[in-house]
Amino acid sequence: MRATLRDVAAHAGVSFKTVSNVINHHPNVTEKTRTKVLASIEALQYRPNPSARSLRHGRSGFLALAVPELASPYFSTLASEVSRAAKAHGRTVVIEETGGGLDEEKAALEGLTTSLVDGIIFSPLATPGDVLEDLLGSTPLLMIGEHRYPIHADHVAMDSVRAAEEVTQHLLASGRQHIATIGYEPHGTGLQRWRGYQRALRAAGLEPTPGHAAEVDAYRREDGAAAMARLLRSSAPIDAVLCFNDLLALGAMRTLREAGITIPDRIAVAGFDNIEDARFAYPTLTTVAPDVRFLATEAVRLLVRRTEEPGAPAEQVEVPFTIEVRQSSTA
Repeated sequence: MRATLRDVAAHAGVSFKTVSNVINHHPNVTEKTRTKVLASIEALQYRPNPSARSLRHGRSGFLALAVPELASPYFSTLASEVSRAAKAHGRTVVIEETGGGLDEEKAALEGLTTSLVDGIIFSPLATPGDVLEDLLGSTPLLMIGEHRYPIHADHVAMDSVRAAEEVTQHLLASGRQHIATIGYEPHGTGLQRWRGYQRALRAAGLEPTPGHAAEVDAYRREDGAAAMARLLRSSAPIDAVLCFNDLLALGAMRTLREAGITIPDRIAVAGFDNIEDARFAYPTLTTVAPDVRFLATEAVRLLVRRTEEPGAPAEQVEVPFTIEVRQSSTA
């Protein structure tokens, strides 16, 4: 077990404060005491904890990124970009995988707010606003993602309603009128994207068809494949499917191919996130492409600012996006 300052103090027979004074080169320590403490440090092979030492200056130099799962290509890319942006500010990123459940997210935040991090970039799936208020304490918290909370926190996110509206408009412009969705949920990301989809349909004089909203347990390939199979078994006509992330879309495309349904001739497919696999799918996948580098850069900038200026007004930053039109939606 790694020796602590208290271990050194006990070994040398001096106070914790005296050991701290020796390590920090205080002048008011006698040479005899200094020699004794240094001997104990050598005997116990004590090595200072850089994070703990940094706390003397009020900051550790560590930022935390809490995301649902790193197995998701979107979140792994985000983690890479956040690490890159943090290095530009002389910071190191600690990554916490929350699992996306309420208990898991709460436990992760509780752990991070009591650890040696200067601030947290948090992408929630289930945590309500009142829980966040209770957990904030003195640790700066920056929110990313579609959840909107009435709390004093900086927030960086893409407008998912507008993005879903624009990609749905693209599908409508290609002549599709029976557009199903995969990934609806009654809150968060799925709800925002469902609202944008509805808005585009209604602007075109259409209404969502009963049975066109396939819910999923998670936003993974297997969930998209299973949801697409359910849609095909329904009686509702389908000529396009908007999936609320690219992994769902890739799963849906697999089910369509196995059913002998050509993409996009019979059913067009679109997704969200513009993960690397979207360019290499067959056919290549049309998708909403958020500027992840911009998101990461702004998130780190605002969190660093928050650590240095705790009283600064909260900022809401919108992440730009494009619609990457590829083969899966164009004949």
